[in-house]
Amino acid sequence: MDHYKLVLPEHINHYGHLFGGYLLHWIDEFAYITATVEFPGRRFVTVAMDNVEFRQGIDKGEVLRFSVNRESKGNTSVSYTVSVYGMVMSQQADKVLFSTSMTFVNVDKNDKKQAI
Repeated sequence: MDHYKLVLPEHINHYGHLFGGYLLHWIDEFAYITATVEFPGRRFVTVAMDNVEFRQGIDKGEVLRFSVNRESKGNTSVSYTVSVYGMVMSQQADKVLFSTSMTFVNVDKNDKKQAI
């Protein structure tokens, strides 16, 4: 599932690039939305984000495409690969600017793991 986000001036750090915390927030949010759409009625919580490595700056005005694809599904958990692409400022629209894996677990109203 693809999601999009515009990098606005309020997302920029003191070096003139996207503040990494915003990117991580968006990745978590879009992966959660994907899990909720794929498994309606479930109550997912984030349990892991792998390999956080910022390799290049992302500038104001960039339109980011977040490609969220299911990596694996267990009895109580589901993992997604999230790849982030630049759509406007980047020279290559197919170049991955950031990638990570997100894992969610399905919990009941008492926050105990339960089957998906």
